[in-house]
Amino acid sequence: MNGIYQNMLSAYDMSTEQARRNAVFEVNQQIILSGLCRGGFFDTAAFYGGTCLRIFHGLDRFSEDMDFSLLSPDDGYEFERFFPAVVNEFALVGREVEIRKKEKNNSCNVESAFLKGDTDMYDVTLKAGKSIKIKIEIDTRPPLKFATEEKLLLQPTSFMTKCFTLPCLFAGKMHALVFRNWKNRVKGRDWYDFEWYVKSGVQLDFAHLQERIRKFNGKDMSKAEFMQLLRERLATTDMKSVKRDVEPFLRNKEGLDIWSNDYFLQLADRIRFR
Repeated sequence: MNGIYQNMLSAYDMSTEQARRNAVFEVNQQIILSGLCRGGFFDTAAFYGGTCLRIFHGLDRFSEDMDFSLLSPDDGYEFERFFPAVVNEFALVGREVEIRKKEKNNSCNVESAFLKGDTDMYDVTLKAGKSIKIKIEIDTRPPLKFATEEKLLLQPTSFMTKCFTLPCLFAGKMHALVFRNWKNRVKGRDWYDFEWYVKSGVQLDFAHLQERIRKFNGKDMSKAEFMQLLRERLATTDMKSVKRDVEPFLRNKEGLDIWSNDYFLQLADRIRFR
């Protein structure tokens, strides 16, 4: 195995099969980011979502998919032009990958509440060993009014990634928590991230949240109206289902012991807006 790739893996817990799988995912996510940076992708797009929070802000849970937003709408955006840069980046660490665009299928189980016609999906698949497939989603007509910052990674080589700021990441997560349509399935990772943002003292960028609600839900919503919807969601969701969904993504599950509907309602009272 290539020395750079092995060195990146050595930074992770590899004591169990699940831990090793998570480590391989995250190392490959970083290589994808490096390739995209080298190819100039971040001149036109920014990284956001749970994997961004995990890699750049130390969120203590595993995250599988990679979410990106264009900096401005572009219906004709061609992500395919960055394929060679990503493939070459993997080749530099001795790995071979295949990248394919996924056809949109309204009946498929997609972990995005906001696909509609505005999100392109891609799979990056490692060819060697046990198959590892990383899903990439790109918002080509994104809600705007978000801020970005440059974040540094040191491996596989030092590079900068354009990311949503924490307050805007928080806004995206709260939109998902309240409006995500999961056909009777909850996504416990939304709840875990919500807890992390509040405990970390991150302010919520309400201007970006309002823009997301206008874009995806066709509503103009005040803070009071949003908080009412949030409290309804927090009060009525089955907490056993929430915990069951997030547990596979955690190393330490003891923090879930305090989780209850009342606990999250009290967390809502501690949200700080900017």
